[in-house]
Amino acid sequence: MKPAHASQKADLEPRKGSPSPRIDESEFKRRFLNQFQDPAYGPLEVELSKVAAAAWDAYDHSRKSPRTRKAGAEFADPDYELAMDWLAAREAIRVAQQRHDDPDGPACFLLINGSSRSEHTCPGEVSKSYRMVELARNALSQDPQVEVELLDLSRVASEYGRQIHPCKACFSTSAALCHWPCSCYPNYSLGQIHDWMNDIYPMWVAAHGIMIVTPVNWYQTSSPLKLMIDRLVCADGGNPDPTSTHGKDAKEAKELEMQGGDYPRHLKDRLFSVVVHGDTEGAETVRRSVSDWLKSMNLVPAGPLAEVDRYIGYWEAYATNHVSYEKDQAIQEEVRNAAQTLYDAVVARRQGKHVTAGSDLKQPRQK
Repeated sequence: MKPAHASQKADLEPRKGSPSPRIDESEFKRRFLNQFQDPAYGPLEVELSKVAAAAWDAYDHSRKSPRTRKAGAEFADPDYELAMDWLAAREAIRVAQQRHDDPDGPACFLLINGSSRSEHTCPGEVSKSYRMVELARNALSQDPQVEVELLDLSRVASEYGRQIHPCKACFSTSAALCHWPCSCYPNYSLGQIHDWMNDIYPMWVAAHGIMIVTPVNWYQTSSPLKLMIDRLVCADGGNPDPTSTHGKDAKEAKELEMQGGDYPRHLKDRLFSVVVHGDTEGAETVRRSVSDWLKSMNLVPAGPLAEVDRYIGYWEAYATNHVSYEKDQAIQEEVRNAAQTLYDAVVARRQGKHVTAGSDLKQPRQK
């Protein structure tokens, strides 16, 4: 390849200019210690002060990944120090891909509850989305050869230490800078830990069929679902070798991208179903948005019956929305039909049959 001209190198120079988010030691320690408001921590003031000092040192020296090892011969730079967290996530994805590719293994389905509402924190009540996911799980579980995994995104709002951190948009700097799996987290120096995505990536990889059930929140998906969607950007073209960009070297990533290369579709050909429900507006738009996103990653719609957008208790009182759902037998049947359609498509695909949206894929249940 010809060496880059000076003008080309200037084009690839990362642009700068936003104000620094760095904070001083006093403010850092104030924020760090703010999590220990409970009076039970009172007797530990001296110990907490020492912990805060250690945390400040990690922040001040930007120790994002304090535990690393040399990458090894399978990477572009064998001597580059890779984060142990990233290597563990990569291995989990490798094992999940083996499960997905095993022709003698069970059909694997991932059911995703996209609502942040549950009875285990402020709302005090289970979501309709969760109840729909349970309908789908019951439908799919009729086949003993099926494995169903539930990803309940409401836990982001109700479970201690369960977080999905936001996407940092590395892809927009360079496709090569977005690693598969994501290498942005955990970032220990910034306290960006407990990131759920390292557990979520293998769930998507192992699945043959994926079903997302989500409410409409202000004309959009729910917050945790959108966080997951953004963080799955690395599944579509993500660079599987962080040593090729020496971590997050933006300029090096830009140069690598301009050399050309693969654009791996890490989730391609998995089948999907989407169910969106609303109270007033937006269900059609959200369903199209989620379906279009999945198709853009080369996932395949299971069929027309697998994509549903409906209103439950349209413009009725929120206080009785579960009563409206319980009376709406039609939407419940549509959820079952969506799950059945996804099941049929997965069975057909695994039998080597061509799957196209809208085709008749009715399959007998295994006994």
